[in-house]
Amino acid sequence: MLLANSLSFLLDDAAHIGDGGRLLLQLSTHLMEDGLPIIAGALAQDAPDPIISRRIWLWRAPGGEVVEALGIGADRQNADPRLVLREWLGTTRAIVFDERAGGVAPTLVWAFDHTPDEAQSELLRQISRFAAAPMTALAERSAKRALLEAYLGKRSAAHVLNGHSRRVKGETIRAALLCADLRGFTDLSEVHDADEIVLVLDAWFDCVAGAVHAFGGEVLKFIGDGVLAIFPIGERDANAACDAAVRAVKATRAGIDHLNQTRRRNGGPELGYGIGLHVGEILWGNIGTAGRLDFTAIGKAVNLVSRIEGLCKPLGRTVLASTVFEAETTEPMIAMGSHPLRGIAGAQTLFGLPE
Repeated sequence: MLLANSLSFLLDDAAHIGDGGRLLLQLSTHLMEDGLPIIAGALAQDAPDPIISRRIWLWRAPGGEVVEALGIGADRQNADPRLVLREWLGTTRAIVFDERAGGVAPTLVWAFDHTPDEAQSELLRQISRFAAAPMTALAERSAKRALLEAYLGKRSAAHVLNGHSRRVKGETIRAALLCADLRGFTDLSEVHDADEIVLVLDAWFDCVAGAVHAFGGEVLKFIGDGVLAIFPIGERDANAACDAAVRAVKATRAGIDHLNQTRRRNGGPELGYGIGLHVGEILWGNIGTAGRLDFTAIGKAVNLVSRIEGLCKPLGRTVLASTVFEAETTEPMIAMGSHPLRGIAGAQTLFGLPE
């Protein structure tokens, strides 16, 4: 029996494709080779992500353009692939063929400019049945990656997915380092219940981590009410990495200022914070017992940036940076003199970011 190109593709090749956009593109191409007059298609799958509820890849002929639409929040009704496809095409007249693969999400949706005949409709029904296995495998891989990235971060998730789950030598990373800490957290914990404290921490982390990610950095660890983040040097040079870190700090300031305005209106105390900046090498890898591991950053640079952050309050500054960092960034900084740092040999010259 001679199978259609699209069915052969689903049987032989689709399971090895790790991206929904590529799967949709290649399947659409094979369907056109099989003579189906499709003008567009969509592949939708639910996403176990803290922000994104659904991912929808969209394809249309003749150029083969593929874009991705994201459903945000818990309301999946706004991410119905049929509605999204019609809106993307700019018409409500397209005839949509909707058949759930295997009876559950993920879903394949096809658009035609005229009604497909019975043979074409039967091929599409077979496509949905044959697509169930590779699409489910794709959804499971995507879910695993999304969950690992949500809890571990992209860098650590990639290590786990690549099989690095033993106590072996870690990765040496040269980067601009950012260490941020919330002030007065102990006092807040004494006067607020646990639910309120969680809301405060979430808002604080949103400000810091959101700014870090917006400027190409990565959060390595949440440590109590503290954050350790990096702006890796490699794809961009040290100047660019340090400038990105400063821009993230400025965005964090703006976010905290807005948050504190809201807290003042509601009669709550303002949140104080300190941020330390440095440039250096860290060792990032699995540390722990044989059966219980954690990704941890260690090294002199980590100790130094933490101690620098610890001087923010005594020096009355929200942001302090090392000499090495000040030499790399193009942003203007203010000399704050030399100061001893606990556990660090010799006094360190520090610089502040204009308030």
